[in-house]
Amino acid sequence: MSFKHITSRDNAIFKHLKKLADNKRERTQEGKTLLDGVHLIESYLQAIGEPELLIIPEGKSTQEATDLMQHLGDVNTIMFPTLMFAELTPVASSTGILALVKTPEIALPETVSFALMLEDIQDPGNLGSMLRTALGAGVDALYLSKGCTDAWSPKCLRGGQGAQFYLPIVEGVDIVEMLNQFAGNSYATTLAGDAVYQHDLTQPTAFVIGNEGAGLSRAAINAATHQVSIPMHPKLESLNAAAAAAICLFERKRQFDSRG
Repeated sequence: MSFKHITSRDNAIFKHLKKLADNKRERTQEGKTLLDGVHLIESYLQAIGEPELLIIPEGKSTQEATDLMQHLGDVNTIMFPTLMFAELTPVASSTGILALVKTPEIALPETVSFALMLEDIQDPGNLGSMLRTALGAGVDALYLSKGCTDAWSPKCLRGGQGAQFYLPIVEGVDIVEMLNQFAGNSYATTLAGDAVYQHDLTQPTAFVIGNEGAGLSRAAINAATHQVSIPMHPKLESLNAAAAAAICLFERKRQFDSRG
């Protein structure tokens, strides 16, 4: 293991890490990203393996971070001044440790019978929450349109809390094309469809969730085999996209698990 203490923003290593933290293109080209926090790094360690590099701030680390560093004693470590470290982390209350890792590539299963398709989701926290929910509900694969935010950004990774390390995620897809190819029933979430609870979701199922503000495109709605809605109080116009996804996905899980 090597240990470096870097104090200059002109340092090539800091510049490289800063680009990875801020730039989707850089992450895609490098096939690498940054993980923030003990829990996320431990999840990666359990699912994928050791990180390439640990990054810590000057000063006292949390006991959790110190224990993790001792466990990963063979991994190279870099220390930055507190303000430089803060430029790399997506949150104000970091646990005081980052890791540079290779972006996992989780293979699609031979048959996808439960899918979540997302069109133009913009908020990385929303996307991360949906990924976490998708893993909990047993989704086989997740498809993101070209207009979606990056599933591997530090903020989305933090929101996903390790879901990205287990879920097959396909980015940059044509949602209409994916709907046309899906061998099962597909459900576009809208305000006009029948209640999702009225549908038999025990067969191969794909849910399609649209942009937080604009909802689904007309092309995606038309390509789905059904429209579904979520009954709610008349004073409320719509739900957050992540909340809508959670209700639909776990209704499918409920039906599937209770088939007897």
